[in-house]
Amino acid sequence: MLLDKILLQMPMAAPDTVAANKIKEATNVVTAQVDSLASQLHPDSIAAMTPGKLVDKFKYLDVGSLVTSLSNQVISLALRILAAILIFYIGKFIINKVYSLARAVMVRKGFERSLTSFLLSFIKMTLLFLLIITVIGVLGIETSSFIAIFASAGVAIGMALSGTLQNFAGGVLILLLKPYKVGEYIEFGEFKGTVKEIQIFHTIINTYNNDRIVIPNGGLATSSLKNVSAEPYHRVEWRVGISYGDDVDVARKTVLDILAADERIVHTDADIKETEKPQETSQQPEQEEKLSWWRRIFHWHRKRIEQWNETQEAQLAALVPKPNYMPSVNVESLDDSQVTLIVRAWTEIANYWGVLYDVNEKIYKQLPQHGIHFPFPQVDVHVNS
Repeated sequence: MLLDKILLQMPMAAPDTVAANKIKEATNVVTAQVDSLASQLHPDSIAAMTPGKLVDKFKYLDVGSLVTSLSNQVISLALRILAAILIFYIGKFIINKVYSLARAVMVRKGFERSLTSFLLSFIKMTLLFLLIITVIGVLGIETSSFIAIFASAGVAIGMALSGTLQNFAGGVLILLLKPYKVGEYIEFGEFKGTVKEIQIFHTIINTYNNDRIVIPNGGLATSSLKNVSAEPYHRVEWRVGISYGDDVDVARKTVLDILAADERIVHTDADIKETEKPQETSQQPEQEEKLSWWRRIFHWHRKRIEQWNETQEAQLAALVPKPNYMPSVNVESLDDSQVTLIVRAWTEIANYWGVLYDVNEKIYKQLPQHGIHFPFPQVDVHVNS
């Protein structure tokens, strides 16, 4: 519009050369005004790059510096890519070595198979994640956004799976601390059975009826449970009621004879089978001499630590009171209709139920043969005439 106004104001009768000069001057003025107006409105945008400025830019462009800058950037990018590839393969080699070392340590320490597989997978995934973050940083990409995304995802997953993570943490604690093992008989609340399998999230037990029960590990790790099979010997108890007036000494002798005739019952402390540690062979000093000097020093310190641990265990064992394994028969209470005798004896855990049922039957059959009676509930009634 500005150019049209200028052209209308020009005299029409002027010669052609004068008109051409006027048109050129007017065009330059309009171009300058358009450039100024565009620079004021959008100083940093592409709209500010008018044809006049583009011509000036290309007029003073240094092709040599442009080629040098591009070559430097390409060389820098190539070096970063090469360094990232080198770091990736070196890190992967280190991760494999750490994985093999951790697996060897867990196998040597006797970790559970499920716990071993989980820990190895967790270690490998964590190290691979750190390696990938390192490689991305070497390439020049900002890693803070990746870390923030993974952190927020971890928080969201943790909130969604709070109960499952509690069971997972309980499974890890059970497999590490080993309050019970596969094959042991445990009691947890109303559930009783033999442990068949310990998983990361659940423990599976089988009852005597062969019912399969799945218990979450969160409750097992944080609540009280009874491990019946933890100790090799267990005490069996019977409560026998005899009539008032019966001879307690005769009943005691009869029951003790029944217990003495059973070979499965422990009669003295000598019957307790203790697991002895293997003695060191005479070849061990010869093997120590073949070791290098720094290995011998380490081995000597390890032997001192083992001896100290054995001494501490012996002192702690001496403080714990030892049970009396001798069978006993005592009067427990004087009830309304009977005198209650409590019978105690020790046996191995594998023989518990057999001893319990067999002795029950023998007491029922043999006590009446010696004049001992089993009373029925009775009430004495006195009638005044």
